[in-house]
Amino acid sequence: MKIENTPNDRIAAIVKAQREFFQTGVTRKRDFRKKQLHRLQEALEKWSATLCEALWQDLHKSEQEAVMTELSIVKGEIKNHLHHLKGWMKPKRCSTPLKMMPSRSRVVSEPLGLSLIISPWNYPVQLLLNPLVGAISAGCTAVLKPSPYVPNVSMTIEKMIRETFDEKYIAVAQGNRDVNTALLEQRYDIIFFTGSPSLGRIVMSAAAKTLTPVVLELGGKSPCIVDKSADVKIAAQRIAWGKTLNAGQTCIAPDYLLIHHSKQQQFIEEFKLAVKRLHGEDVRQSKHFVRMVNERAFDRVASYLKDGRIVAGGATVREERYIEPTLLSDVKPSSPVMQEEIFGPVLPMITFDKREEVECFVNEREKPLAFYYFGKEEKGWKILRHTTSGGACINDTIMHIANERLPFGGVGNSGMGSYHGRLSYDAFSHYRAVVVTPTWLDLPFRYMPYKMWGLVKKLL
Repeated sequence: MKIENTPNDRIAAIVKAQREFFQTGVTRKRDFRKKQLHRLQEALEKWSATLCEALWQDLHKSEQEAVMTELSIVKGEIKNHLHHLKGWMKPKRCSTPLKMMPSRSRVVSEPLGLSLIISPWNYPVQLLLNPLVGAISAGCTAVLKPSPYVPNVSMTIEKMIRETFDEKYIAVAQGNRDVNTALLEQRYDIIFFTGSPSLGRIVMSAAAKTLTPVVLELGGKSPCIVDKSADVKIAAQRIAWGKTLNAGQTCIAPDYLLIHHSKQQQFIEEFKLAVKRLHGEDVRQSKHFVRMVNERAFDRVASYLKDGRIVAGGATVREERYIEPTLLSDVKPSSPVMQEEIFGPVLPMITFDKREEVECFVNEREKPLAFYYFGKEEKGWKILRHTTSGGACINDTIMHIANERLPFGGVGNSGMGSYHGRLSYDAFSHYRAVVVTPTWLDLPFRYMPYKMWGLVKKLL
């Protein structure tokens, strides 16, 4: 299946229609927002099987993994917003200092307006529709841009959105990077982008021309540390799961492993056993092991296999875009596999002796989206205090994204802004300060020529 580019004039017409619709004020009403959240909820139920089939066709993603990592997360987000929307929308009282009496102060949330949401291919349902929940909840309109690299999923989402919403409220634009360029030439009130840091810079540069606020959910090389105090069997199991989930095509997948030299050999053996428990004797036959999204991704990731000594896995089948979960040892920090985010099931290992080596290694590089530590909890907290990342887990991987009550987002090169739960609502909202001053009393001391200045000065 080939995705056709949405024409430029069509994009301009959609943006114009959505801006006009937003100006009617309809989306600001709580009942309208709740109704649209319910409609998205019902659409997900209706289209669930079709979306799962599309995910299988494009990525070889099993129904179980599709539900667990895509559909259930969006459904949970919708439920959370429906439950809390009334409270989030309610104006908040703010204390007023004595110098402003008898005025009252409030903070009012209002929708930013027209939003553009651009998503990647690796979690094409979750990473497009989860931000959409925030946009609907906050009272915005939305132009959605799915990835052309997963055509079956993208077309299914377009059909679902077209059936569920009027395009003057929510619409889908399809196509390659030329369409991204055309979309970014239009003016929005917020741009929400999930993708690579290189594309994030392009989005931010385009947004700067109109001073449009952006949320950038990017990626990077997320380190995974296995310390001397780690339970190696548990560490290998959870790292193997995190690295083989979606075949490593996860922005928060463990990207490289820093392992205490005394634990390396044991980890190699436990990793092999963990992969067998997860995917069977022949990973290639596992219905739960995803394929590389396309030949270009396959070639890039497969090329990393020469950057170290293969100590586990290493098999590839280009016709199937299959790469076996692979451990590399004797990896040099300057090698290609250590320069860019891997985004595949290859895990390079570098040994260390002291914790300070780990801190130095991580801090010399760009700030990662995730950070994983395996070892005693108190040592994990100590190393977290000396490093930074978008999110982190101690003795686990990936799971910080599963709690919708936690913020999800990057820092520095791995992104800006956070979302999930209340933060998704906040991302698409503006918080407006309002002071209400009665007319029954008009104190003269604030007016020129500033009488009673001695007393006023004390109040300020």
